[in-house]
Amino acid sequence: MNKRITITCFFALFITGAFSQQFSLATDLSIQRNFKKQQSYWAFGHTTQTLFHLTPKDGIYLWFVYYSNGKFKNNLTADAKSVLTTPQQVNYTNSARMRLKQFSIGWRKYIIGTPDAEKHWNLYGFAGFGLMFGKVQNTHSVVIDTALYNVPVRSGEGDFKRLTMDVGLGWEMPLGGDLFFYTEGKVWIPTTNYPSKYIFINNNAPFVATFGAGVRVLF
Repeated sequence: MNKRITITCFFALFITGAFSQQFSLATDLSIQRNFKKQQSYWAFGHTTQTLFHLTPKDGIYLWFVYYSNGKFKNNLTADAKSVLTTPQQVNYTNSARMRLKQFSIGWRKYIIGTPDAEKHWNLYGFAGFGLMFGKVQNTHSVVIDTALYNVPVRSGEGDFKRLTMDVGLGWEMPLGGDLFFYTEGKVWIPTTNYPSKYIFINNNAPFVATFGAGVRVLF
């Protein structure tokens, strides 16, 4: 049901944006921080955005962003499935690499200024819904026989998806003509917790924030 509602909102907002009189294209480079405990890491990424300006204060955004691999480690314990297995526990370290991509669509509101301001700086906020695509690669420090032991996280590579609620704040200034410089801070809040055997912590994870800077061109 959540997927259907999200997809319906995506199409409704996109169709509405098609009737806007002005639009912008924007691109930026950003840094990402995963704050989730036992998954914390830094990564770098690139965002492309299309903005439909419906009124001088309101509009629709549509962005796609992808990031480099974030690296983290977990010290874990595999428990034996049988009381006859020796040893009963195996301690090991899992070295993980996580990479995220995301589509998001939502509403942008100019708090100060307008998207076509020629002299003064602008301040805006935005909120919407996104679809996060993740990939995890795990490497165990020791080889563990999964026929004999239960492992808290699998070795190898796995994919996962999350629906997110995205909120943020941006600042921009005109550079001349129809070109603007901007900075944005965003938070991706996971709204689903589809379990993945390749992720040690699945609940409300990953929980990331990003900060980026780039340029916007108004058409």
